[in-house]
Amino acid sequence: MHTFFREEQGGHPLTGVDARIKLLCAAAVLSMVLTCHGVLFPLLVALLGVVACASLRIPLKRVFVRFSEPAFIVIVLIGLKLFFSGTDVMGTWHVLGVGITAHRDGLMEGLFLGARIIGAVSVIAALGFATPFPEFLGALAWLRVPKAFTEISIFAYRYIFLLLDDATVIYCAQKNRLGYSSVRRGLSSFGVLAGALCLKAFENSSTCAAAMIQRGYDGSMPSMGHERLKGGHLALSAFFLFLMGVAWRM
Repeated sequence: MHTFFREEQGGHPLTGVDARIKLLCAAAVLSMVLTCHGVLFPLLVALLGVVACASLRIPLKRVFVRFSEPAFIVIVLIGLKLFFSGTDVMGTWHVLGVGITAHRDGLMEGLFLGARIIGAVSVIAALGFATPFPEFLGALAWLRVPKAFTEISIFAYRYIFLLLDDATVIYCAQKNRLGYSSVRRGLSSFGVLAGALCLKAFENSSTCAAAMIQRGYDGSMPSMGHERLKGGHLALSAFFLFLMGVAWRM
């Protein structure tokens, strides 16, 4: 659980901003990223997101893990657009008797889409690192997000760490017994691990449901109380969105 859970960085200004304001600002910036007409604005947003993560003192390894999957998607997308889309030919190569043609306009389109992806991911990463998960769910409830979504998110957040601990125990036991000494044994051990986790998840869900029903759970959870939004935070967020809007229009 300590791999993913992080105590709030109380000394950073971002953590003191109301989660509702941060969520609304993130939604506004995301809409700007998805509707921009160039690559400069998404790259600016990505830079701001990385700077925010660095100022929050997030370990570089965690930032790399958070961006690794989107970066892989971006690389694949650029490759597909480069070789399978466009009309402006850059060059043609023959590999194993197969002609491969690169297109300049396909490359530019891939870079544009990749910049959007990285910009959007940086916004989500900065929001996630600067906002504790309970406050984030409280902000979603304040925005009238369906209760079923928030309740399922609460349970998933609670039990995903238990499943992670169980997976770590099973994996260490398998590794100590040379369960991953070869590819064949590794695949077999991974199958056993996945099956054990599925059974454990079903067992935890049944136990949790029975425990909550015995404690009077009727299908709805009490919502979190919210303080009034601070005028200073609203003014700063409005100024920030104004600056981002100016950059979006440029």
